[in-house]
Amino acid sequence: MTSPVPHHKVSGHFDGTGSRFTFYLPPKARWDGRFFQVVYPLQNENATDDDIAFAADSGAYRVQTNGSTGYRVDAAAAKFSKQVAARYYGTSRRIFGYLYGGSGGSYQAIGAIENTTGVWDGAVPFIPGTPEAIPNNFFVRAFARLVLGTKAPRIADAVKPGGSGNPGAGLSGVERAVLTEVTKMGIPLRAWANYRYVLGMDDPQGLLGFASTVRALDPAYADDFWGKAGYLGTERSPLGDLFRSARIDYPATVTKVNRDPQSRPTSLVLDGVPANPANLLLDFTVYRPDGTTKAGTLTGTLDPATKVFTIGGGNPPDVLDALAEGAKLRMDNRWSLALLAYHRYQVPTRPGFHAWDQFRDAAGQPIYPQRPVEVGPMISRNVSGGGTFTGKITAKVIVVANLLDTDAYPWDADWYASQAKQALGNRYDSMFRVWFNDHADHIGAHLPGLVGYGGILEQALRDVSAWAERGVVPARSTQYTMADSQIRVPATAQERRGIQPVVDLTAGGGTRIDVTAGRPVAFKALAQVPPGAGKVVSAEWDFTGDGVFERRPSGPPRDCVELSATHTYTAPGTYIVALRVTANRAGNPAAPFADVQNLGQVRVVVH
Repeated sequence: MTSPVPHHKVSGHFDGTGSRFTFYLPPKARWDGRFFQVVYPLQNENATDDDIAFAADSGAYRVQTNGSTGYRVDAAAAKFSKQVAARYYGTSRRIFGYLYGGSGGSYQAIGAIENTTGVWDGAVPFIPGTPEAIPNNFFVRAFARLVLGTKAPRIADAVKPGGSGNPGAGLSGVERAVLTEVTKMGIPLRAWANYRYVLGMDDPQGLLGFASTVRALDPAYADDFWGKAGYLGTERSPLGDLFRSARIDYPATVTKVNRDPQSRPTSLVLDGVPANPANLLLDFTVYRPDGTTKAGTLTGTLDPATKVFTIGGGNPPDVLDALAEGAKLRMDNRWSLALLAYHRYQVPTRPGFHAWDQFRDAAGQPIYPQRPVEVGPMISRNVSGGGTFTGKITAKVIVVANLLDTDAYPWDADWYASQAKQALGNRYDSMFRVWFNDHADHIGAHLPGLVGYGGILEQALRDVSAWAERGVVPARSTQYTMADSQIRVPATAQERRGIQPVVDLTAGGGTRIDVTAGRPVAFKALAQVPPGAGKVVSAEWDFTGDGVFERRPSGPPRDCVELSATHTYTAPGTYIVALRVTANRAGNPAAPFADVQNLGQVRVVVH
């Protein structure tokens, strides 16, 4: 955590609304005429000390509003901040502004930079989605969990450094087909190394956070899925059989109703609960003791171990009145199970979404029934403020995307780059960049084998400001190829471009070495920084793969560094060894911001 830096704080709100804003203005001597502003639907108006310090270190003041959809509140705050800053700093010169936002905030940043002029001079959308990403990306991951959950460790081992490289080995036919399907949808194959996150195993019901939205917009979907031809719920196939076998429709009898002192029901004791191996959301429907008269749906939480259902808030009085000993509580997962295949029935009508080509025939028509509403664009328009992702940007843009992102797939950035290229024509290179960040996912460096993306984001903000204000052309876009929705980047920094260092780590000359316990293992690495992107300033080693790094000397800052280390393993096991390299533009090991990291990894098998 950075210590607080001196600044002048201005807080306020817009009359007649719940919209609030805060400006953090550093001393005049530290201000270079610009501001940075972050957007995200669920944020509040209070910036962190780190955010304030980064802005001040970059010659900027900080603008932040409380969360909302769209960009209009942020635009109003940005324009008002210029008036406040002009008075505070006593200047009449132009004030430059730069917007950035990630995930849902990327929708807002893109909506803003396509639909405003004169408010911001540049933007950095990071970990961006497309108009089809929500809810499909989340449902696709839950679909993969249902079919591939038990084989996930096998897939993970295959894609890890030194693995077989064949994630389909050992899978059944239907499992291989689903792995191919979700890979073509965009789940990065290498991300399976952290399969628990990919599949949402630690919070599986959270993957269906958009279930209520779909149910409101498309209320007939579950009935159609389980009852009409063409849907997986009625399809006579191994996958259809798997879905039907996973369906739960369980009537439990209420044996006791617990009540508070006011005689209001608080929980129910049931005579049984269903097995729910897929751990999907259940719907709860109350029937009166006759077993046929439906009273309505009940919200709450079920504890399978105790067979106790705790009643939630907001339940209708007539449903609560129906709760009595002998009443039935029917539990089913027909909706949550059906939603796992929703992406098949949402083939985009807008061209360019090649992830869905697998669901089109030779003439380009969908092979499955399509729903009457296309949910993704409706959600994205709401979040972005009406933006349609045309690529018609009005200011400089650098997109930062992560190659192991399973929430906003890496190809999402390629799709938006193609929109910008089509819209801008020969102005594309003078307006737009996309930088891919390897070994990073949607959340940050919270799991082994990942690096954070804060440093590349900070450098992108500094570079987009230099581009807009002084015409300093930033590093070229990352060079990459795409096949079947998988982004692949070249092996060397010279070829890859962007601004992230590239680390080539080997043990015994390869990505895997088998040794006996007690024998020293020698590691060698070459770390390179793309042309003009800075110098390597530190190297850290994790010899056991537990995410704990040890910093070792890396020599003076250089753009190309050869490194070596030796480690002796005394206990048998498999170790994924990582070398984390940090680079920054100035080649300053003490720089507090804009450190860009990457990893090299190898497998050591100790016998």
